[in-house]
Order: sequence, then C-alpha cells, then structure tokens
Amino acid sequence: MSDPAAIECEDVVRVYEGGLVEALRGVSFSIPARSSAAIVGPSGSGKSTLLHLIGALDRPTSGRVSILGEDLEKIRDLDTLRGRTIGFVFQLHHLIPNLPLWENVTLPALPLGIPRAERKRKACDLLERVGLAARVNFLPVKCSGGERQRAAVARALINDPKILLADEPTGSVDSETGRQILELFETFAKERDMTRVIITHNEAIAAQADMTLRIVDGRLAEPKAVEA
Repeated sequence: MSDPAAIECEDVVRVYEGGLVEALRGVSFSIPARSSAAIVGPSGSGKSTLLHLIGALDRPTSGRVSILGEDLEKIRDLDTLRGRTIGFVFQLHHLIPNLPLWENVTLPALPLGIPRAERKRKACDLLERVGLAARVNFLPVKCSGGERQRAAVARALINDPKILLADEPTGSVDSETGRQILELFETFAKERDMTRVIITHNEAIAAQADMTLRIVDGRLAEPKAVEA
C-alpha cells in the first residue's frame, strides 16, 4: 500500500473581507511524500494564502486540505498537528531578540513537553549542523543576516517535521547564503524523508523542485501541478 500524499488540496477556496476578496479560487493539487514542490507566481496571486492553508495556520472557506492523509477540517487541534508535523522558514527570521540562538531554536518544542536539557541538546546539535556551533549562546543581534536565517532553519527542524514549508527563505540573504540554505533543506530532507514546499520568485530555484505550482489570480495556471 502506497503512502498517502504529503499534501492534498481539493477545490480550495479562501475568501476574505466578507466575500470581497477571493485569494484562492478552486485550487486542487497533490504533493507526494518525500518530494519537493515550488509555489511561484506574481505578488498578490495567493501564494502565501496557500502556504498558510497547507501549513494549518488557516482554514479554507470551502474545499478540502489534507496533510499526510488527515483532513484538516476534521482536526480540532491544529496547533498540535502543526507543531508535530510541519516546520516553517520565512523570508525574515523572526528570532526573539533577547534570547540566545539555542533558546530561539527550542521555541517550537516548548508545547511538546520535552525537558529543557533535551531541548537544548537538540538545538545545539542542529545549530552545529547548520554551521553555528560557535554562535549557540549569541543573541540574534550579534549574528549576521545569514547566520540568523540558518538559525531559523534549525528552529524549523527542532520537532523533526515530515513537511518543511518555506516562504521566500532566500529573499533576504545574499546568493551564496541562499545557496547554502537550499543545500541544508536538501540534506535534511534526504536524512528525514521530509517533504519540502518553497515559495519563490526565483525561477532557477523553482526549476530544482520535483514539481511546480504556478498561481495566477488565485488559480493554478495549469489544471494540475506540472512535473519539473
């Protein structure tokens, strides 16, 4: 029996402002487990709205979103599902300025009840893996932009997610740091059988994904995701 798809959307609609704004208009696709997908499209096309829905940060107005075979409409506690299943990396790192890097990395693990010593050990191990072993006790302000973004990658991985969602993760760093971040995604994905979904304006980055979802005015430009 084959594994369920990592992410499925069926005729997903998301409407805001009392029905005045249709951010998504009947979007349907399936992303296989352990694959990578790029979401591309112009600003305002619905990319981030879609990421919020498949990341269980929001619910659709209509349609169905499933994560690893579970229909999100039937799950009352999305916070727990999200914390155990999904890691997020955003364009801006969103680190807490008065916490050292290791403690920032542990934040998604707090609701899971993992002992502090175990959280710190795991965070330090991840920071070492992303090249920040010498920075574990540094505050974010003492780190470069690239270092802060790599710490954000470590934070996204702290709960061993099966799905990694990234919204323009290379948009605020130089090209070399961006390349390193994408390499980290690939390395961890292979080790952990992790599905990756990345929003990007960079066609070269999108071309590296297994499939591309191209969104225009809230709709997929093609009926289904197109194999890269």
